[in-house]
Amino acid sequence: MNVYDSERISEGLRPLGYETTPSLEAADLIIANTCAIREKAQQKVFSFLGRVSRLKRERPGLIVGVGGCVAQQEGEKLLERVPHLDLVFGTHAVGRLPQMIGQIESKRCRMVDVDMCERIDEPLMPCENEACRPDSGKATGFVTIMQGCDNYCTFCVVPYVRGREMSRRPEDIIREIKALVRSGVREVTLLGQNVNSYGKKEGLCSFSDLLHRVDEIPELLRIRFTTSHPKDLSNDLMDAFRDVDKLCRHIHLPVQSGSDRILRRMNRKYSQKGYLEKVERLRAVCPDIAISSDMIAGFPRETRADFKETLDLMKTVEYDSLFAFKYSDRPNAAAARFPDKIPEDEKLERLQSLLELQAHYTAKKNRAMIGSTERVLVEGLSRKSESIGERHLTSDIWHQWTGRTSTNKIVNFVQGDDSNPILAGQIIPVRIDRALAHSLRGKPLRGEGREAMGNG
Repeated sequence: MNVYDSERISEGLRPLGYETTPSLEAADLIIANTCAIREKAQQKVFSFLGRVSRLKRERPGLIVGVGGCVAQQEGEKLLERVPHLDLVFGTHAVGRLPQMIGQIESKRCRMVDVDMCERIDEPLMPCENEACRPDSGKATGFVTIMQGCDNYCTFCVVPYVRGREMSRRPEDIIREIKALVRSGVREVTLLGQNVNSYGKKEGLCSFSDLLHRVDEIPELLRIRFTTSHPKDLSNDLMDAFRDVDKLCRHIHLPVQSGSDRILRRMNRKYSQKGYLEKVERLRAVCPDIAISSDMIAGFPRETRADFKETLDLMKTVEYDSLFAFKYSDRPNAAAARFPDKIPEDEKLERLQSLLELQAHYTAKKNRAMIGSTERVLVEGLSRKSESIGERHLTSDIWHQWTGRTSTNKIVNFVQGDDSNPILAGQIIPVRIDRALAHSLRGKPLRGEGREAMGNG
């Protein structure tokens, strides 16, 4: 979602004459778009702003701003803590950013805007002209379908920094996706804090109905979505993995803990049994579906017995991948006031256990793919290829491409002897010949089964 918001920021500033630059030293305007979901993310914000202070001293005309969740959370306190900061704007103020920048340019003032809108309106919607999209030419893109959250999990800051749940109109979402497709995007990821509850408050179509409508867009090849709250995962949505042709066979289904006692303290509103029943039904509907999840290690009052239940759940599900984190107090979140915090060394030990167990299952699933032929959507040259190219080295890795399977596995491959050029946005068959810790390596099959769409 922050990537999406950063794209909106870039779009909104283009009419003022701003263009993105990879060089901080060359920039006239620096904006840190921030995340507050964990303490470590927030610490990185202040570390970055500390590094920017030197540039501000050397060039007093440089404009420095902070947006996103930390800005929403801290507000005017950020201006007090960071003297070289010019602008603080919250999660609902992106549409008002160009006007604020204009005022700062003309008046050399400092500004704070953390007001929250009561609805998702047009300023929140990105530019639909493909010529102004910073992601033009990319194979994949993000589209926010809703923002905010009404669940108030006790560990989570999202309702306080993103606001209450609000859904966009389906026609606006479809129009934006069509604009992305015209610019070359072939896969979209629909974003929301809880996409499963899309449209319920506003009386719009259901999320599964929205997926069917997106599926009808010509030249779009793939659909993904994130994130799903298990309590709202409906049978209709699970059936979509069977019935919606372009929907990728992957779901991110955060569980956070395997202990019913801890799930109640987290206010998650489902049980371990209920979660596992949904996993079982997902696999019945779509046998090759990949499932990833989130886990929190060391939630307040989590006993060793509670933690063992989490490990046991992981062994039952055998996730394809996992995001695991140590619990950290977040401002306003209810769990910050809970007693009996787990010591840091114990949290770290539990986190390591989660990561080691998941590494076993990820390796197992990756090894099982060796010898298979996977349809891979080409996203572009791999990062390693780009870095080698910058050093002007000649190597096969220089021409290494990267993409993802429908099940969200990263696949890197070299074009080889095929005379047909590989282009970003194609879906091509790749024979998997090697499994690594977090990715797969393979070889594209020569001239077989490639799907090239438009200028993909």
